[in-house]
Parts: sequence; structure tokens; C-alpha cells
Amino acid sequence: MIKKPTTKPKNPNFSSGPCAKRPGWNIQNLKTDSLGRSHRAKLPKQRLVEVINLSKQLLKIPADYKVGIIAGSDTGAIEAAMWSLLGKTGVEVLAWESFGSDWVKDIKEQLKIKNLTIHQSDYGDLPDFQKINFDNDIVFNWNGTTSGVCLPNADWIIDNRKGLTICDATSAVFAMEMDWHKLDVTTWSWQKVLGGEAAHGMIALSPKSLERLSEYQPTWPIPKIFRLANNKKVIEGIFKGETINTPSMLCVEDAIDALNWIQSIGGSKGSIDKSQSNLQVVKTWVETKDWIDFLAKDSSTLSSTSICLKITDPWFLELSVDQQQLKIKEINSLLDKEQVAFDINAYRTAPPGFRIWGGATVESSDIETLLPWIEWGYQSIKE
Repeated sequence: MIKKPTTKPKNPNFSSGPCAKRPGWNIQNLKTDSLGRSHRAKLPKQRLVEVINLSKQLLKIPADYKVGIIAGSDTGAIEAAMWSLLGKTGVEVLAWESFGSDWVKDIKEQLKIKNLTIHQSDYGDLPDFQKINFDNDIVFNWNGTTSGVCLPNADWIIDNRKGLTICDATSAVFAMEMDWHKLDVTTWSWQKVLGGEAAHGMIALSPKSLERLSEYQPTWPIPKIFRLANNKKVIEGIFKGETINTPSMLCVEDAIDALNWIQSIGGSKGSIDKSQSNLQVVKTWVETKDWIDFLAKDSSTLSSTSICLKITDPWFLELSVDQQQLKIKEINSLLDKEQVAFDINAYRTAPPGFRIWGGATVESSDIETLLPWIEWGYQSIKE
């Protein structure tokens, strides 16, 4: 039995969404003059436009791409893309964790697209990119938030593709390099790497995807909340701060605060570097342990944000999955009681284990302090 650690993380919030607030965050730092105002009024609309412009600037999104705010966080943004754009061609969906599987279900059961090819793999792996038909539209996650497996790059996407590439990048944007010219649609939310509040998502559309909206209209009825075009006319207001539904201006002000913080640490490069440093802390620790490992099987696909770990101790592996989950809950209860780690349990459909958020708002020193506590918790329940 190892000795109980004495040093605790300064911030024990390691949830994978909503994620930890930025270092030094204080609600008193938020502007409040837009609160209680119509979001269509001049000042609140300026703040919405500020979110769009700062996001586009910090992420270095190409000038000819349009960036907008969509209701319903990243889920609303990716659903808007699928409902508004799919159906002209066949569809290829990549799924290697729970959210990718959700998009499979929506395309198959809600949109009922007949020419559908599903490229699925187990937790820890990526699908085989060689089997993808780029004449079709491609729907995929950049980072598997529930599996800790991310795309190492976008080299597998061909330049002369006929179909659109539609990427759910909610736990990747601001933490991983985005190859924008390979991405026709990209969606993300404020509540992940920015550490912002949930409410609205973001969508970036390439000229190619905008052309699709102006030339093609799906046969199915599109709910207003998911509508990016009306009668083959792009709804330009989405990209000018005219949100489809009423946003929380408090969440908008918080998003601006987060974006300004990203700018202060060196922009997206600074936030990517911080996230990579967090992953390196865990990698260094895992390399010295014989009872725990990453869920990702290939080191080149390790996520730096949703860092997923599995227990490899033979004693643990002999237990049933239900017993394993109970043991993980025991460890999490111990760490919660000690107030050293909140919300580090694996996603409910993922293999039993831990999931530590490693986005830019989490300090590497807190992860360094957390890891001995995880080992102490494990040894405690093993005894």
C-alpha cells in the first residue's frame, strides 16, 4: 500500500464537459451591460459578433469560410449541418466512440439515408481510412471525447473529393491543429477547451459547403433550429450574430472572456501547447506504471484533451465488467471525498476506467498532483 499523498490539486475540476474554467476566472470579470437586453439590440449583437470574429481570428480560419453561432452547443451545430446538407450524395460515417455512434443513429434512423456506409471500430481504435469513398459526404469526429482517441492529422482526406467533410471537433478545437482546407464543415462548443458555459455551438462552413446550401435542398422537413438555408438561400444572419434562437448573453460574455484569455496565452498555439503539456505529464507517469495504460492503442492517436485510461492489472481484468465499474466508482468516491478529483470517471458507455480533461484551462501542475492520488485510490480498493 502506497502512502496517502498530502498535496492536492489547486483546482480539482477535471470534467470533460463542461470543463474547468480558465485559470484566474472570476464571474466579476465578466461584462454585464449586455444582460437584460434583447440579443437583437446593437450592443448585445456586437458581443455576439465579437465571439465570431475572435474565434475566426484565433483559430486562423480561412477568410472565405463563414463562422456562425448555433443553438444547442456542439450537438446542435453538428445536427444543423447534417439536417441541412446531407442527402445529395451517399454518406460515410466514421464512429469509434459514443458520439460518433450517435451521428450514425441519426443519419440511419432519423434522416433515413439509404446510401450509407458505416466505418466503425471499437474503443481505442480508429476506423480504416483506406475504405472511405470520397465521392460521398463524410461525417466524423476529430477527437473521440469518450474514447481518448483522436485523428493524428487530416492527411487521409483527399483534396479532390466530391463530397463534403463534416467534422465534429468539439473537444479538439483550440487543443489540436485543424487542417481547415480539409474540413468543409467544422463544429465545436464553448464548454470544452474554452472552459465556457454550455448553450450555443459554433460552426465553420467552407465555400464548398456554402455552395451546397445554395444548390441543394433536402427532401425532409428541417426544424427551424437546424436550418442553415431557406429555399436554397443561405441564412446570412447566422454569421452576423443573428442567432436562430435567443442566446444567454451571460454565456456570450463568458465566451468572450475565454477567447480573450486564449489570446493572452499566445492564441490557439498557446492553448495547443498547454494541452500537449498536460498529455505529456500523463504519458510520463503511465510509462512508469505496470497497472494502468491509455485506452488508445496507438500512441499517435492519443487525445490531449479527453485523456482516457484503463486499468491493466490482471487482478482487475479478472473481474466482470459490472464489478470493474463498481471498483472504479469506489476510487472516484474516495477522490471526491478527498476533494482532489471531480468527474474523472469514464463515460458511461466506455470501458471502465478514468477520463481526465487535459484542455488548456487545466494546469499541468494540477494533473501532476492528481496522478499519485489515482494510484493511492486504486491501491486502497485493491487492498
